[in-house]
This record gives sequence, structure tokens and C-alpha cells, in this order.
Amino acid sequence: MKVAITGATGFVGSRLVERLHAQGNQILVFSRNPAKAKQVFPANTYPNLEIIAYTPTESGSWQQSIAGCDAVVNLSGESIAEKRWTPEQKQTILNSRKLGTQKIVEAINQANPKPAVLVNSSAIGYYGTSETAAFDETSSAGNDFLSTVCKEWETEAQKVKDSGTRLVIVRTGIVLGMGGALAKMLPPFKMFAGGPIGSGRQWFSWIHRDDLVNLILFALSHPEIEGVLNGTAPNPVRMNELAQTLGEVLNRPSWLPVPSFVLEGLLGDGAQVVLEGQQVLPKRTLSQRFEYQYSTLKPALTEIVKE
Repeated sequence: MKVAITGATGFVGSRLVERLHAQGNQILVFSRNPAKAKQVFPANTYPNLEIIAYTPTESGSWQQSIAGCDAVVNLSGESIAEKRWTPEQKQTILNSRKLGTQKIVEAINQANPKPAVLVNSSAIGYYGTSETAAFDETSSAGNDFLSTVCKEWETEAQKVKDSGTRLVIVRTGIVLGMGGALAKMLPPFKMFAGGPIGSGRQWFSWIHRDDLVNLILFALSHPEIEGVLNGTAPNPVRMNELAQTLGEVLNRPSWLPVPSFVLEGLLGDGAQVVLEGQQVLPKRTLSQRFEYQYSTLKPALTEIVKE
């Protein structure tokens, strides 16, 4: 199989490339920074991988490379938790997803032959936040900033169906692995200063990175699957339980809470992702008979910390 991937050097994308390469697939990596991509994926280790320079939000000659691919995985998007949500940063977050997906879909629709499937990333931010509600793939969208971003993101992805390409949208939760969000939580715990963030009552809908990669591979290899899948583990937890379990796994205390205002001072409006949360259940993902390696939190954290 020949697979084109955006966001390939990221936390999820790099593991996906490893898995696809191990399976003997041919891989096209679209990157804004080809020099970095070459460091992440050296030619002597990845002989079946080609790196293509592109600007995600602009049309260009890179789009011609989509022709002849069997599948496209679009994981590209500006991080929502690295910078304060200034008006400019909000626009960057939106454009990186909306326009980036628009240009991928444009390339697929122009391609001959066309890829059979597009697996497009989205996020559980689609549902909005709540301490009491439970959401699944049939739930309606929220009305905050991230909900708006996800709706516009997915609207662009839906247009790929005009050309007959199968579409799977994976609404991803907080991805746990050695890196990403967990990397920011570990240092305080290791210094005996860890604890829940904010009230501790907010929901934390998570997924182990390997399960998310397996879900993407599952979507690629099952032609009968299309539509929305929640990329979350079937057992979300509240923030208090996350902190307690992480403390147990690290053999560290987990009683020292991180006040809301600290996170708000760092991230501004972006703090809502962690401070408010949502309980998201992968009802449709389970109905497709996807099997999780890590369906509960403690085994997932134990494996990650051991790694």
C-alpha cells in the first residue's frame, strides 16, 4: 500500500510511520520542514519513504504526488496547547486545520487515480465541555471555539466524498505516550509535587498512542468502515483519578493540586481544554469491533512509564 501522511513527524504521526514502514508499505511524508523530516526518518532506516516539501494551507505542485496513493492520513494541525489563545493564535489554529484539510481534499479530488480512503484527524473538542454529560459519535457539536474549529475542519474533509473517496474521521482524545501531554505532567510528580489540575472533577478522555495508531491502521484496512470514530479509550476518568493513578504508577504522592489560575496564566482561554474536559465514549468504534490494547488507565500508564 502507498500511503501519504501529513503531520508525520508529530507525536502520533511518527509512530504511525514506524508501523506502516514495518508492514512494508510505501510512504509519502508531506512536511513543512523537510530537513527535520529527514532527521526523523533517515533514508538508511526508511528506504521506502519519500519526503515531499509542502505548505499545508496553499495549493502547489506537491498536490500532484497524491495521485497513485492508495490512502491519505491527514494529521496536520497547529498545537492547541503550546501558546496562549490570542486572536491571532486562534486564527492559526483554525486555518491550519480548515485550510490544510481543504488543500488535501483538493489534491485528492484532482488525482488520477484517486486514493481509496482519507483518514482525517479531528478532536473530541467537537462536543464541547461538560462535567455531567456523556458524548458519543452521534452527539451534536458544542458551541465554543474548539467546537467551531472541529466543525469547520470536518466540513472540509466531508468534501472528499464528492469524488468517491471513502472518509473516516477520527475524533481524538488526549493521547498518552512518552511525550505529548503526559510529558508535561510527569516532572512535577517526579519531584513529589504532582496532583490534579483544577477542580479534579473534570473528565479526562484519553487514549494510548499505540491504540490510536492501531485505530488509524484499522480504518485504513477495513473498507467497510466510514464516518466518525471516537479515538478515545472506553474508560475515561476524572482528573482526580488520573492524578492518583499516575502517582501510584510512579510511586509518588498525588495530593498537590495545580490551581486553575496557574494554567490560565500560561494558556489563557486554551486552559479550558484541561480545566473543563468532557466524557467521550467510543460507542461506534467499539461497534466496529476494534480491540483496544489499553482500555483502562493504569495498564496504559504503567506501560508508558516503563517505556
